[in-house]
Amino acid sequence: MTLTSMTPTSELTIVIPAKNEAKLIPRLLTSLRNQDYSKMSSTRVLVADANSTDGTREIVLSFRDRLNVSVIRGGMPSVGRNLGAAQADSTYVLFLDADIELAHPSVVRRAVELAQSKQLHCVTTNILCREGNWIDKLFYAGNDLFQYLSRLHHPFATGMFMLFEVKQFRKLRGFHEQVAFGEDYLLSQQVGRKRFGIVRGGVYTTNRRLQKMGHLRVGWLFLKTAMNYWNENYFLRDHKYWA
Repeated sequence: MTLTSMTPTSELTIVIPAKNEAKLIPRLLTSLRNQDYSKMSSTRVLVADANSTDGTREIVLSFRDRLNVSVIRGGMPSVGRNLGAAQADSTYVLFLDADIELAHPSVVRRAVELAQSKQLHCVTTNILCREGNWIDKLFYAGNDLFQYLSRLHHPFATGMFMLFEVKQFRKLRGFHEQVAFGEDYLLSQQVGRKRFGIVRGGVYTTNRRLQKMGHLRVGWLFLKTAMNYWNENYFLRDHKYWA
């Protein structure tokens, strides 16, 4: 997809790819509404819907009295993110997954402030698992440790929460649309270490992926991905992540 340049007219655009997230997306939108970011009420929230059949679109539009939210054509997951970013007329774009919830009311504001003060190209946050057992929580704690250590080599930002400077995002040509797993890692590792930041505050996620695929399979898949960070052909394979 061609990501054209435009002069920023706002500070932030939020893009949320979604498909059949009627059950979980209200939690995300409510947590966005509760953010203390002073420009939230005017910030465009674009939900890139991939032909949901469960009423996701209608639920999203029911939040129009609380957020500047709209539904656009989407795809999963890179296509939806790129379609949203193509409409961003802002300095920054924040990508969020539809099944997460912002854990702290200041995380968006502090992410933007960190990007501005340090002139960063990409900012992410830590992941918290509110559901599941101690193994689920330990799994995501390991993910956070890997994320922090990645700053020493090749930065890793989770697609659950990825704030990008729009100019740099377009320079990197956005998310690879033929990649179905690890597209966030493939993109964020192109960011210079000194232009990458992590803000505390976190996002709550579900353990549904761990339940569906199992801890060993997901862990092995993430390990292989880290070991193949340099190999684009690895990312182009079908890893059955969305099966």
